[in-house]
Amino acid sequence: MSATAFDLTASPGLPAWLAEQRLSLAFTTYQAGKLFLLGLTEDHQLAVHERSFSRCMGLHAAAQTLWLATHYQLTRLENYLPPGQRHHGHDRLYVPTVSHTTGDLDVHDVAVDGQGRPIFVNTLFTCLATVSEAHSFRPLWRPPWITRLAPEDRSHLNGLAMEAGRPAYVTAVADSDVADGWRDRRRDGGVLLDLTTDRILTSGLAMPHSPRLHRGHLYLLEAGTGYFCRVDRQTGAVERLHFCPGYARGLAFVGDYALIGLSALRQGGTFAGLELEANLQRHGAGARCGLLILDLRHGHLAHWIRLSGLITELYDVAILPGVRRPMAIGHKTDEIHHILTLAPDP
Repeated sequence: MSATAFDLTASPGLPAWLAEQRLSLAFTTYQAGKLFLLGLTEDHQLAVHERSFSRCMGLHAAAQTLWLATHYQLTRLENYLPPGQRHHGHDRLYVPTVSHTTGDLDVHDVAVDGQGRPIFVNTLFTCLATVSEAHSFRPLWRPPWITRLAPEDRSHLNGLAMEAGRPAYVTAVADSDVADGWRDRRRDGGVLLDLTTDRILTSGLAMPHSPRLHRGHLYLLEAGTGYFCRVDRQTGAVERLHFCPGYARGLAFVGDYALIGLSALRQGGTFAGLELEANLQRHGAGARCGLLILDLRHGHLAHWIRLSGLITELYDVAILPGVRRPMAIGHKTDEIHHILTLAPDP
């Protein structure tokens, strides 16, 4: 993709906010096959770095490590720079070190458990899974209504929230047990499951995504309506907190702020016929692609990022704490041939 294939614009105060919070951002777009890293230059201007990964979706990030779900692999990228070292002005250099070949499982959310294992939503087989040394995946859990594992995307299982290093909540577009059955129930078939009880906590949702826990509260994105929501962990009651002008998917938190990914609407198909369309009209808005940064204390929009051009859909967003200007090495350039490091002597 050429440098002119997309445009990124942001609210004027975003650079100062990134500096104040001492972080950078990462987000993925499977539509264009890009991992984006957003940080700051030395003169406090936004620095946008992108690398190509085929159909990249779920993203788990820490200061030193990224886990990235792609078309047929789950890849770990490690930072190769020691503290204080720079590479062409960047303070993180994420390099692919391990790739597990999973096949096309349509992996959505990715997390890491307390043992350091990657846990991912295996959407094709409607289960949670981890990697296997000898197979495409090792199943860990499946919803109680799924009678057997089959490559049929029965429920469109998509979102995963972790708590204390263990899977805690998942979202699905419907509790269907037939192949592709979720498509018939996109408007109100969505469910949120509590894995501690193995039961549905909340139902009647419109294409829920990205459940997350923050400061003891449970949040999710109801993409089919456009709302950022908080869910009562005892009763399952849903409180709509903020309307997001787009198909909301990808959620991360830092301090008093929530970061929400947005996608424009496709013509027809999965995004058609949802309450989101009426809600956009009611708010006098068009669906946009980008990121929203909400101030949870006051419930208002603090900052925003908007993408235009060939980038119309995002999947996931993540925080890179303590990082000023990150970059990554992809598989599709010559850079990876020349990145060499030596492990310390035992």
